[in-house]
Amino acid sequence: MSNHAPVSARLSTLDRLLPVWIGLAMVAGLLIGRFVPGLSNALAAVEVDGVSLPIAIGLLVMMYPVLAKVRYDRLDSVTGDRTLMVASLILNWLVGPALMFALAWILLPDLPEYRTGLIIVGLARCIAMVIIWNDLACGDREAAAVLVALNSIFQVIAFAGLGWFYLSVLPGWLGLNQSGLEVSTWQIAKSVLIFLGIPLLAGYLSRKLGERAWGRERYEGSFLPRIGPWALYGLLFTIVVLFALQGDQITSRPLDVARIALPLLAYFAIMWGGGYLLGKATKMTYERTTTLAFTAAGNNFELAIAVAIATFGVTSGQALAGVVGPLIEVPVLVGLVYVSLALRDRYPHQPTNFVKGN
Repeated sequence: MSNHAPVSARLSTLDRLLPVWIGLAMVAGLLIGRFVPGLSNALAAVEVDGVSLPIAIGLLVMMYPVLAKVRYDRLDSVTGDRTLMVASLILNWLVGPALMFALAWILLPDLPEYRTGLIIVGLARCIAMVIIWNDLACGDREAAAVLVALNSIFQVIAFAGLGWFYLSVLPGWLGLNQSGLEVSTWQIAKSVLIFLGIPLLAGYLSRKLGERAWGRERYEGSFLPRIGPWALYGLLFTIVVLFALQGDQITSRPLDVARIALPLLAYFAIMWGGGYLLGKATKMTYERTTTLAFTAAGNNFELAIAVAIATFGVTSGQALAGVVGPLIEVPVLVGLVYVSLALRDRYPHQPTNFVKGN
């Protein structure tokens, strides 16, 4: 399809109406959590080693179709792109945490619990939903797979240390109030293994075995279009469950949610915009610039919420700040998908045409 076609024409009917589906899913989840007695407790009780089973199922269903589309034989072209790799590490592990720290202190100076919760959100780099946003915006799937894996490794290595630095050390240097963070390396590694490792392995095996049995043309022309819609089904299911779990907290504290939303809105916009500006400055293609921007803007809400609950309790302000994260992130990044597509003609493109659904 021509790059000069309208943005809406580049999306399937299902994708074109995505903001409607997501809005309905968020509203449904909030209403269910608010008005169905005991449901949120029942959903919260379905856990395996501290991991919410309904959310895990939704995320796995969401990520598998996209990772099955990745052409793993092309990953070498991404790992050899040092500019992309370095830019991603700088945005995710230097700029992102520092920006969230600054926004939290500037906009929530009188709300220490929410401030701490937002700082934790800033430390949890995205390894799940970013795959969907990147795919909808026609980013580089192979680059997304590599950057998500790279950030997952850094998440295991750096999360606890950065949490200590931004919650205790840096505030002490600046004469601000200090707090602590208790998180185990296993808790972080478990999140990575479940939400990235399982769907990545399934996607790789699907590609490997599918191409061996049917050939690439049939695999991409027949199998992938059949499983493609399940990515959005998994996304919508995850949103309903997530907001059903926290519907009562969100709807009963609207003013607090609004205060927490302000730094989050600024954060997502600045990180995404910074990714696009950096991509432009380093002369990246549209596909890789888009991947860089979305991997920088997204956050691992599941890990952030789990750490906040484990350290401060399920009813804490820190946990509420983590819950508000996806409440703001989901609609904002959906909107940025459309902005990305509108910017598509202003960047150079990769030689291989990106075909939606392949």
